[in-house]
Amino acid sequence: MNKELAELKNKCENCHKCHLSKTRTNIVFSSGAENSKLMLIGEAPGYWEDQRGEPFVGKAGQLLDKIFNCVGLSREKDVYICNTIKCRPPENRDPLPEEKSACREYLDAQIEILKPKIILICGRVALNSMLPDAQGITKVRGKWFDGPYASKMMPIFHPSYLLRNDSREVGSPKWLMWQDIKEVKKVYDELN
Repeated sequence: MNKELAELKNKCENCHKCHLSKTRTNIVFSSGAENSKLMLIGEAPGYWEDQRGEPFVGKAGQLLDKIFNCVGLSREKDVYICNTIKCRPPENRDPLPEEKSACREYLDAQIEILKPKIILICGRVALNSMLPDAQGITKVRGKWFDGPYASKMMPIFHPSYLLRNDSREVGSPKWLMWQDIKEVKKVYDELN
């Protein structure tokens, strides 16, 4: 881990700015490649993420890895993955505004340190954090938005949503995700 990210992770591990610090097993800081090309911002840690201290390790994470692999990307080499908040909300509920606010400095610092060229905004909660004025995820997924540090941001469906919507028919969430990830890979390949 690069020095700046290591210092930030240490600060995060010692954070007690909200009550989630009292119930966490581990902070869930990040996983994947520390590069400036592609960052995925998820919502909040779930049970397995809290146990292991790593984002997207359950069934949704396995599906996310498969989605990336289908276009020749991998978590280990190509994608930096983090969440809007670093501690698990009880019962996997949506993070409260004050929890997102308390954690925002860590997310902003991760973005500032890496300055990714592409940011994938994964799911409704992440969308509300990154683009609070955007319409719902089903209306904006697959569209490009201007992001921090001259990045391009694209909202995508959360893999857990795809697990609940199994159809692969044209127009289904899985089909739409396939279109989105192909577009992301095209832009990714055009980067230096």
